Amino acid sequence: MTHELLTIGRISVDIYPNDIGVDLEDVTSFGKYLGGSPSNVAVAAARHGRRTAVITRTGDDAFGKYLHRELRKFNVDDSFVTPVKEWPTAVTFCAIKPPEDFPLYFYGRFPTAPDLQIKAEELDLDAIRDAGIFWSTVTGLCQEPSRTAHLKAHEARPRTGLKPGQFTILDLDYRPMFWASEEEAREQVARILPHVTVAIGNDKECAVAVGEGTPDEQADRLLAAGVEIAVVKLGPEGVMAKTRTERVVSAPVPVETVNGLGAGDSFGGAFCHGLLSGWPLAQVLDFANAAGALVASRLSCADAMPTPDEVTGLLAERGRLVPGTYASEGASL
Repeated sequence: MTHELLTIGRISVDIYPNDIGVDLEDVTSFGKYLGGSPSNVAVAAARHGRRTAVITRTGDDAFGKYLHRELRKFNVDDSFVTPVKEWPTAVTFCAIKPPEDFPLYFYGRFPTAPDLQIKAEELDLDAIRDAGIFWSTVTGLCQEPSRTAHLKAHEARPRTGLKPGQFTILDLDYRPMFWASEEEAREQVARILPHVTVAIGNDKECAVAVGEGTPDEQADRLLAAGVEIAVVKLGPEGVMAKTRTERVVSAPVPVETVNGLGAGDSFGGAFCHGLLSGWPLAQVLDFANAAGALVASRLSCADAMPTPDEVTGLLAERGRLVPGTYASEGASL
């Protein structure tokens, strides 16, 4: 089976508090969820009906069994998820203090985690080469053997070798606690960008990848590096996507924020769905923006990923399906 979306990298058990608005030390009960950005993106795209899979590793333990069960529950192929006997499945705690404070606490990731033990020699390069979209993150480059595995996977998908409708996406996803320095991360990003057709990140993540500057300057540097679509998240101003012939801005979709974690993963899965559908870039961006907003308005991440009807319903409520509401310049994709 050819996967429409194949992701690689982080997976964890997310432990989210049921007590909202309090510090972690004051929380009295928690809920348990599947987590890890690339895994959440696969779940999000599966919610839109896409055939998805994730390449990752868990501990050989009860939490690892739980993550396999959750992936299957969400219709994500778990055949590329293998156990590591030496290290326990990673766990991530967070506090939920809306509208903007959602600190993360990583456990079981130092000095390493199972998903950083992905090995190049164990990759199914045919599956990677044939996937409609291959999605990776900068976090997967922070440590060996994952770093070499990511590079080998990307080398299997040279930009000049992709078929029409295929995309290779790098989520710039910079998390400073996993790196010795920004310079080290920038060096590793530079090794991957020659294979990437789409790059997605916020201002800080783009700065780590290609340097400080305005969103347009950062997008232009990504395009100069060979990327075909540069997506720069603008925070309260929405999100911009830029190609060599087009610039599109999707305005924010207002919601009451419950938990901002996972919104970016929902955006990513919906963005992949839009690309695979062959939509104009403006439509892809608006759909992904609304999908992210919906998850921000909910407690969990993977379990909160919206269906297409929920996304289009929110856009309709906000009057965003009316022609002419997109801020765009140039031709569509």
